[in-house]
Amino acid sequence: MAEWRLSKLFSFLDFTLSLSMSHDTEACGEDLSLVQQLSQISIYQDWLNQQSGRAFDTYEDLHQWSVTDLEGFWQSIWDFREVQSPVPVSEVLPVDEMPGAQWFTGTQVNLASQVFAHVDAAEKAGQPAIVCEDELGEVVELSWSELKRKSASLALNLKAMGVQKGDRVAAYLPNCPETVIAFLACTSIGAVWSLCAPDMGVKAVADRFAQIRPKVLIAADGVHYAGKPMDRSATVEQLLSELPTVQGRIVLRTPFASSQLDANLTFEDAVSRIGKDVSEFQPEPLPFDHPVWILYSSGTTGLPKPIVLGQGGAILSGYVNLLHLDLGPSYEANSFGERFFWFTSTGWVMWNAQISGLLIGTTICLYNGSPNGPKSAPDWHTLWRFAGRHKVTFFGSGAAFYSNCEKVGVDLSQCGDLSSIRALGSTGSPLPESTQIWGTEQFEASGTPNIWWCNISGGTDLGGCFCTGHRDLPVVPGQMQCRQLGAAVEAWDDDGKAVIDQVGELVCVRPSPGMPLYFWGDEGNQRLNASYFEKYPGVWCHGDWLKIQSDGSCIIFGRSDSTINRHGVRMGTSEIYAAVECLPEVLDSMVLDLEFLGRESQLLLFVVLRPGVDLTDDLSDEIRTSIRTNLSPRFMPDKIISAPEIPRTLSGKKQEIPMKKLFLGHAPEKVLSKDAMANPQVLDWYIEEAGKTK
Repeated sequence: MAEWRLSKLFSFLDFTLSLSMSHDTEACGEDLSLVQQLSQISIYQDWLNQQSGRAFDTYEDLHQWSVTDLEGFWQSIWDFREVQSPVPVSEVLPVDEMPGAQWFTGTQVNLASQVFAHVDAAEKAGQPAIVCEDELGEVVELSWSELKRKSASLALNLKAMGVQKGDRVAAYLPNCPETVIAFLACTSIGAVWSLCAPDMGVKAVADRFAQIRPKVLIAADGVHYAGKPMDRSATVEQLLSELPTVQGRIVLRTPFASSQLDANLTFEDAVSRIGKDVSEFQPEPLPFDHPVWILYSSGTTGLPKPIVLGQGGAILSGYVNLLHLDLGPSYEANSFGERFFWFTSTGWVMWNAQISGLLIGTTICLYNGSPNGPKSAPDWHTLWRFAGRHKVTFFGSGAAFYSNCEKVGVDLSQCGDLSSIRALGSTGSPLPESTQIWGTEQFEASGTPNIWWCNISGGTDLGGCFCTGHRDLPVVPGQMQCRQLGAAVEAWDDDGKAVIDQVGELVCVRPSPGMPLYFWGDEGNQRLNASYFEKYPGVWCHGDWLKIQSDGSCIIFGRSDSTINRHGVRMGTSEIYAAVECLPEVLDSMVLDLEFLGRESQLLLFVVLRPGVDLTDDLSDEIRTSIRTNLSPRFMPDKIISAPEIPRTLSGKKQEIPMKKLFLGHAPEKVLSKDAMANPQVLDWYIEEAGKTK
């Protein structure tokens, strides 16, 4: 292991020496264009061969080994990325079952330790940790040493406020360096991190944070988004009134607030400590299964599910995700100058995925604002220009962003120098084939003929991927190249049998370290079991339609359940109903997310109105305002339809899943049974309405 690392170091020193001796900028550029010769998976395979003698003829062979020899595979990732633990590994998977798998028992890790292991090498190479730009054009570049110092300062201040291991710290912050600093500070001391985006309303945030009973709230008093300053001071005050367990407040002050919030500390003061206690601060080793963060994903009933993920799982899952994204340390020869950008809000799991780039010493680029500028004058070139200015090498976003760029006729030749971009990442919903072809042609016209598309699909539920990319495999528009290493993913038919070249339920038949530890406050794991293991006991059922093709490539055909998925951010239908049915004019409602391959997600909202009430433009606006205020503009319906009744089962449940299938084009007799309906007389109306939607 040490010998292999030493050879990499010599390679890097030779490379950087050759660059430093060159005074020809153009020649240096040519040298830099050659540094991505080996994919990260190839580097891993070479290391694996040297360390254990394992060699694989094809990626499918490698994947098969990774899901049959779970202990061997995950131990290899631990060793390859040199996970730090004062206690050596004794057993990798002492309990092999779902749910309830146990991994690397007895070891002690900390995600922040893995991040800060890169400080010295990255600083010597002159590579920053974070580059961030906001809508107003302000650019912040944060060095690795400053990231570490500020995180240590905040960690010590949190401890001074009484935060202990296991305490929850809730954050209401935008996509900026302060949010990354706050997370690393929390995880350094074993506090459990939970984050919501400032575009979410009080009720949506309170429904999440109130369940986990946070001790400290870190909040921004304002943001600038879509060309407008947005005061969040009143929202934060309302939120605090809903969170009685909060004992400490740290406020990120901005120019966008109309009033000054009371705070124990401002964020600026919290990260300003210097001295021996800061310089000597080290993240605390924690049990492998100690909670690292709580993410939220909603079902169709009840409150959002607080999904608890563990330190070790987030570390190992992050390393495997990054292998597939083909990201390496920004300071090593094979990936020198790497800059990873994924456009995301802090309410999407891709925020977590983006900061995981720090785990391997990659510079991450953040854009704090709207992807298309002000609403009054939308500009879909915004992110592309940002990428050009900051020499982004990996550009990622939700599939809907690329579709919008195609529709409005974005011309990448007008966005500056994009030659640094070598890869495009897409997720959140299926990427239409035509959109991927459009993007490829745009880059070819701009002088980049070999742009690599890395289409991925996974979930908030596990903070990772099931299906993903591999730079060495063929690229087919609209598809994912492979199943992720360590993910025992299959497509099952209605009889629970694995199928190839057929659409089936996406299931995972073996555990992985990134799966949830539990849901916060879930007695007896009842909600956890109902969410993933009710349909197939002992087998994870994810809720996506999947086709695995004979060559191992994958196609996702959208959600198989009724969860709303708007560009990668999920919301339970119950939350939509709460926002709609609080209006006195609305008696009942049903929402359907029509997401299917080749079609943009369409959100239909059916409302049953009080007698004598018509669905006027004013009422439609009032419904949309309620959703915007209580949840987020992201979940605004594309169409509101007045309906005679909402179809329900004999037990009174809304028939969301059968109706979704009906509106996606399935034959009525295949998805609906009048005998199972409490109000079968309404079925003909919905069949007719579905015909209008096609």
